[in-house]
This record gives sequence, structure tokens and C-alpha cells, in this order.
Amino acid sequence: MSSTTSNVKYQASRAAESKPLEYLARGGFIGYGIIHLLFAWIALQVAIAGSSQESDQSGALQEIARHSYGKTLLIVIAVGLVAMAIWQAFEAAIGESGERNRTAMAERVLSGVRAILYAYLAWMAVKVVQGANASMGDSYESKTTGLMSSSGGRWLVALIGLVVLGVGIGMFYYGWKRKFVRHLNTQQMTASTRQPIIRLGVAGYMAKGVAYAIAGALFVTAAVNFDPDKARGLDAALKTLASYSWGIWLLVLIAAGIAAYGVYCIAQAKYRKI
Repeated sequence: MSSTTSNVKYQASRAAESKPLEYLARGGFIGYGIIHLLFAWIALQVAIAGSSQESDQSGALQEIARHSYGKTLLIVIAVGLVAMAIWQAFEAAIGESGERNRTAMAERVLSGVRAILYAYLAWMAVKVVQGANASMGDSYESKTTGLMSSSGGRWLVALIGLVVLGVGIGMFYYGWKRKFVRHLNTQQMTASTRQPIIRLGVAGYMAKGVAYAIAGALFVTAAVNFDPDKARGLDAALKTLASYSWGIWLLVLIAAGIAAYGVYCIAQAKYRKI
């Protein structure tokens, strides 16, 4: 490794360990948790009352904006999400301290994906504050329509669907096998809080995994049937479930799991290794 590369990694490592960045990222976890708690509430309304509200993270951001304090809270959440994105970008670049070699590359890739997700949600929060259309579902549908109108576009949409399906399966497995626990400072938890927090994480990751897997399957369906309406991400996945009598009960369970993930995110504000 050249001295220049070593110096860049050293400077990046120092930046990643910055206390202000850590505090902002921990605050970001609280905002991320609030988004998921509202997301769960919207999903429950879709299941019980057939709500037409956007049933994804963008719907949660829109729900926050409806309150008098909403725009201020959204700005605070956006700042926290940007800090989380920067932190995860550093982790993608230099790796997490103490990581074993056999898992290092996979974790760095995951950190890169998380960085993009957090940055995208921060951008959506800013769009909501500005009063612009900030619907993830509309964005996905529009992009899918454009792709499918081009040569080979339907194959690309199907491929995207398979990737999202794989992400959902991976997320379910990640929760089921409790892979997330290695990122927590469990030694700082009391005996009475350790297992409840871990169980919240298990339920949350598994519920999100099911939702993403369904969303991925619907992207594939959209490509096969040339139906962009199905390619609306989590919004389409949850509303498709709500259209079946048996799906409503599954949707209620997913909503409970997403709420569990929201509480788990808030717990990460204190116990996540940063």
C-alpha cells in the first residue's frame, strides 16, 4: 500500500471517529426510528382501514410534515441521516474496526448500500420540507415506465426485482441469524434490556425482509406483465397484501415488525458501535 493511500485511509479513519459525527449519527438513528414507527402506523392503517396513503418511508416523512412542528423535525432528521450516510460511507471506504477478513468485504458493501439509503432518505426529507412531490412509489413507477419503454428495459426491471428479492431474503436471514448483534455494544446493556433489544432487531429485520421480498417479486411481475403500477416498491407490496383477506393479517404482522425495528433503531442510538 502506498504512503498516499495509507495517509488517505488514516485521515478517513480519523474523520469516521469524529465525536461530532458520532453524536449526529446517533441522533440520526432516533430520526430513522421515528420514520419506521410512522411507517408501521401507516401500514397498519392500510391493513385495517384500506388507507391510500403512501405506505413506505416517504409516506412517513409526509405524515411528519402535516404537523406544526413537522418541517423543523424533518430538517433535524435530515441532518442526522446525512451524518449516518457520511459515517457509513467512511465504513465502506475503510472498513469497520475489529472486522474479520472473511466478512470485511461484505460488510463494506452493506455500508455502501446503507450510505446511499440514508442519503436518499435525507434528500426525500428535504423535498418534503420544500413542498415538492416526494413519493418513492411514484418515483419507482415513473422510472420503471421509462425503462420498460426502452429496448431490453423489461429485462433490466426484472433483474432489479430479483436483486430486491435477494435483498429481502438476505435481510430476513440477517435478522433470523442475529447477524446485527455484532454491531451492538451488548456489554453496555443491562441483563434486562439485552434480550428485548435483540428480539426487536430480529422481528424488525425479518419483517422488513418479507416486505422487500414481496416488493422485488412485484417488480418481476411488472416486467413480465408490462405493468409499471406493480413497481412501486414497498407501497405496492403492502397494498397488494391488503387486497387479500389472508394478506391483511400478514400485513398486520409486518407492521408490528416494522414498529419493532423503529424501537430497535432508537435503541441503536445508544448501543450501536460507531
